[in-house]
Parts: sequence; structure tokens; C-alpha cells
Amino acid sequence: MLESAVGAVGYVIRKLNQVRENSHTQSRFEAIEIIEALILALVAVATAWSGYQAAQWAGKRAEQYADATRLRITGEGLVTLSGQERIYDSDTFNSWLAAKLNGKEEAAEFFERRFRDEYRPAFAAWLGTDPFKNAQAPPGPIFMPEYHNAKHEQFLSLNKQAAEMADRGTKSGETGDDYVRITVLLATVLLITAIGQRFRFKAVRIVFMILACLLLCLPLLRLLMLPRI
Repeated sequence: MLESAVGAVGYVIRKLNQVRENSHTQSRFEAIEIIEALILALVAVATAWSGYQAAQWAGKRAEQYADATRLRITGEGLVTLSGQERIYDSDTFNSWLAAKLNGKEEAAEFFERRFRDEYRPAFAAWLGTDPFKNAQAPPGPIFMPEYHNAKHEQFLSLNKQAAEMADRGTKSGETGDDYVRITVLLATVLLITAIGQRFRFKAVRIVFMILACLLLCLPLLRLLMLPRI
């Protein structure tokens, strides 16, 4: 009778120990699952944000490239007009010079009145060099420092702006590509976490969980460093 009682007590103690061990093991698995859930939540939020930023930067790149193209087209129109004005300046000056050398003062005055306003300062400066007696004088007013063409200067300014805008577009594209690469890294973290969840061995799941945490740090830090729209 005593032996039976002792055996029963021993059986109860063994069962209690098994329940305690199972409870302890279950709590460890629950902790791992909680951490895995947190990793998946971070990956989901980071992936959504990274995808959104990638789309925004891609749109910004397209917009900046379009602005650069518009500036270049406008500049090409101005440089064409400036070339026409330069031809006009040269033609009217040559006509004035021919009339002056032939002693046709009235014709010379006529062509002089046809000079463009921004051409006159260069013409006056050229006359100041005494070109008819000074062999070292510049060939004509367009070679003087005072000669300016507003449309050509506008073209140079627009061309510079277009180059700067294109560079901004390139940088925006590079930033968008960085966000795409981050999305790929996040997908890798997601895959590793999903694979780890397939195992029921605690040690294996812990290894996959640690690996996922380490890999998750890189894209998260990169997200904090990249510019945002």
C-alpha cells in the first residue's frame, strides 16, 4: 500500500515537472514569435515607406528631366535669334563701312541709324580706337569687349540652368534607386524570417531570427540617412 502511494506521488511529481518544462519551452517559443512578429511589422512599414519614396523620387527625376529639356529648347530658340542678330549687326556694319569708305555720308548715316541699341556702345568704342588710322584696332565692333547680345547671354544662362537641372534629375534617380535597393534588402529579411518560422527547433529559429535582425539594421539605418520628399 505504501509503495503504491509512493509510486503515485512520484508519478504526479514527474507530470508536474513535464508541465513546467513544457510551459517554459512554450513561453520561449512565444517570445521568439513575438520578436518575429515585430520584425515582420518593421519590414512591412519600412517596405511601404521605401516603395513610396522610390516612386516619389522617380517622379521627381522625370519632372526635372522635363524641365531641363524645356530649358534647352528655349535656349536653342534664343541662340538662333542671337545668331540672326549677329548677322544683322555684321551686315549693317559692312554696309556702313562701304558707304563710309566711298564717301557716301548720307548712306553711312542711314545704316548707322539702323544699328541695334545694344550694338551702339560697341560701335562707339570701336570708333574710339581710331580704326581708319590705327592698324592695331579690332576688325569691327563685334570684336570689342563692349559688344553684347542679350539673347546669347540668356541662352548661356538657360543652358547652365538646364545642365544643373539635369544633374538634379540624375541625383534624384540615384536616390530612387537607393530606395529600390533597400526594398530588395527588406524582402530578403522577410524571406529569412519566413524560413525561420518553418522550423520548430528553438535553436534554429533563434539563428534565423538573429540573422534577420542583423540584416534589418542595414536598410533601416539607410532609410534614416536618405533624403525624403
